[in-house]
Amino acid sequence: MTRFLKPFRVIVSLMFLLSITFVFIDFRQILPSYWYDAFTCLQFVPSILKFIGFAGIASCGFLIVLVITQLYGRVYCSTICPLGILQDIISFIFRKLSSKKIRFKYAKPRNILRYTLLGLTVFPLLFGSLTVLSLLEPYSNFGRFFSDLGRPVYILVNNLLSELLVHIKVYAIAPNDIVHFDWIAVIFTIVMIIAVVRLSSSFGRLYCNTICPVGTFLGFLSKFSVFQIKMDPNTCNQCAKCAFVCKSQCINIKEQTVDNSRCVGCFNCIQSCDNGSIKFKFSYITVKKDVKTAPMTDESKRKFIVNSLLLTSAFIGLSKGVKAIEPSGKKGKALIPVKKTSCSSPPGSKSIEHFNKNCTACHLCVSACPNGVLQPSLFDYGLAGFLQPYMDYKSGFCNFDCTKCGEVCPTGAIIPLAKEQKKTCQVGIVKFIEKNCIVYTNETSCGSCSEHCPTQAVKMVPYKGKLTIPQVKEDICVGCGACEHVCPAIPNKAIYVDGNVVQKVAKKPEIKKLEVKKLDDFPF
Repeated sequence: MTRFLKPFRVIVSLMFLLSITFVFIDFRQILPSYWYDAFTCLQFVPSILKFIGFAGIASCGFLIVLVITQLYGRVYCSTICPLGILQDIISFIFRKLSSKKIRFKYAKPRNILRYTLLGLTVFPLLFGSLTVLSLLEPYSNFGRFFSDLGRPVYILVNNLLSELLVHIKVYAIAPNDIVHFDWIAVIFTIVMIIAVVRLSSSFGRLYCNTICPVGTFLGFLSKFSVFQIKMDPNTCNQCAKCAFVCKSQCINIKEQTVDNSRCVGCFNCIQSCDNGSIKFKFSYITVKKDVKTAPMTDESKRKFIVNSLLLTSAFIGLSKGVKAIEPSGKKGKALIPVKKTSCSSPPGSKSIEHFNKNCTACHLCVSACPNGVLQPSLFDYGLAGFLQPYMDYKSGFCNFDCTKCGEVCPTGAIIPLAKEQKKTCQVGIVKFIEKNCIVYTNETSCGSCSEHCPTQAVKMVPYKGKLTIPQVKEDICVGCGACEHVCPAIPNKAIYVDGNVVQKVAKKPEIKKLEVKKLDDFPF
């Protein structure tokens, strides 16, 4: 029966990988909302954050992962985690393409590094910062890979196919625009994917066993799992075939032991063993003495604690000290610079504080946003919110009745809103700079902002002669940014949205009934 474990794992892992990948690149919004929950609810870190935010049993996917880990070890890393599965595919491709036969070999665990990184991830959480976690967490990194890079490529292929079909008069596939994105955020994603490819192609699961905080935490629990991979010293001939295929490099042939804290449960070793000397079987819930895990010395522990505290203090100081970069004024007709006190967080995120404390920057909402207004931030929230999505009104504006971002958010950073709630959720307030408006500078008619405002928080009033100029009504503005997006004033906008630090409820616009005048009888 154990020989069927690997085929079963491969089938399940491919199902998770393909489904989650399509969730991030699905620019046509083909998938229903429940599909997002079905394949993201078991992602460890997002599930924890959503459970804390909602305090509901519906968000307890992480508990299922903990139970599975306690029973069967780190099968989460090889079956459910999309980044882990992606690393296996990269490793498989490089082995097939390589002219030399790539063989893995046992490597000692880098415990000081792995637990230091885990500490640097956990300590900021005590102060409400997710920045370090979001940079290292596997699901969020996978999301950025396919949201920032995979999705534009998918759209490009769609557009090329659309062009080809047009030539033969087939219009089944419509082209789609690639929304503006920030190159610095994309460069960071490219650097991370290069690092993952390099590590997985040469060292298998080194990222999972040394860098990834989820892998380190689940690895610790796996030491006490009920079922573990064990070697039988009585039948093992030390041929090392199992060690050659072990991507975690955790099989010590000389001592005939398996480091279950690093084993990800891929079951490659079981299939490779001709003697059946390595099996997945019941184990007493104790830490085996013969497993060499290179325990920390007292001096190492002291250094680890001191270094972690120092780095964490420095990080927290930086994250609080860095402020959002504001646009500066340039020479031109719209001379007055726009001064935003805050950027706008997605509708349903409650407040910037709540959003920063719960968002892991997976960019699923960025992919799902139909108008492309959600974009990865750089320092718009400060360093603590690096790469977390914000409302970028240069890229687009928020559809008045769209609730997609709240429906797909896996962590609870964006609370799902009903359409009626969304229509009064005030993420920011409109501001108008008259001296930047082209009606003022060029004495020409415009009115684009008023035409695109869904609540009529911006309306045109008499100005000079037949000219009209915008007038804003802040209390009914929801901060959708349509006015800012279409404003033609350059280099500085004449109308913009100043974000709310805490989201409010806007007043509903007054709807006046159309007066119908009674016509006199026909005079003839």
